[in-house]
Amino acid sequence: MRITGLWAMLLILLYALQTSLLTFINFNGFSANLMLLLTVSIAFLRGHKYGAFFGFMAGLLQDSTSGSYFGLATFSYMTIGLIFGKFSVNLFRDQSLLPVISSVPALVIHFAITIGFLFLLNYQIDLVRFMREDFWSVVIMQVILAYPVHKIIVNLNEYAKKKR
Repeated sequence: MRITGLWAMLLILLYALQTSLLTFINFNGFSANLMLLLTVSIAFLRGHKYGAFFGFMAGLLQDSTSGSYFGLATFSYMTIGLIFGKFSVNLFRDQSLLPVISSVPALVIHFAITIGFLFLLNYQIDLVRFMREDFWSVVIMQVILAYPVHKIIVNLNEYAKKKR
């Protein structure tokens, strides 16, 4: 129960940082997505079940507070947790560079799901302008923050293993 509380507290703390501090460090309204980094790191360390669960919880938290399309972030993060958790079976789990590199494909999958959903709702999106002006700044922020977030999750995962 105590370990579950620590994981929940980490989820809430990262979301609080994402919605408060990181809103001041944004480019054209886009900032780093700590919930996505959390989902990818947990999926690599703990597998697809935990990755999908934490993706679901992170997306549900974001959907319930953002006022946007309810369920979009939940579906996106859960899918990403499932995909990257399935890849973690064949990989050495203690690599620190892997979540940093994987933050870019995770971001691409997240944006593809979001943009695909918006296209289904008949929104007009200028993909060329988005890729040229907004996407790369978000990628840089994701890559910079991926290692510190992953290091925190690795330390908490090691603590959880010791307490079992």
